[in-house]
Amino acid sequence: MDRFVSFLKEAWAELKKVTWPSRKQVMYATLTVIVVVMLVSVYLGLVDMFCTWFMGILMR
Repeated sequence: MDRFVSFLKEAWAELKKVTWPSRKQVMYATLTVIVVVMLVSVYLGLVDMFCTWFMGILMR
């Protein structure tokens, strides 16, 4: 039990050393991730449609 308590104290001490991002930074990073995911999804969807169309032509 002492090791667990020691671990928690050390973890808490390390968390106090962390420089946490501001709310604005988190929102900007989140928005960036969402936009990039959407762009990659659209790109992959278009590539998939093209490949499906092209394979359909080859199979005729």
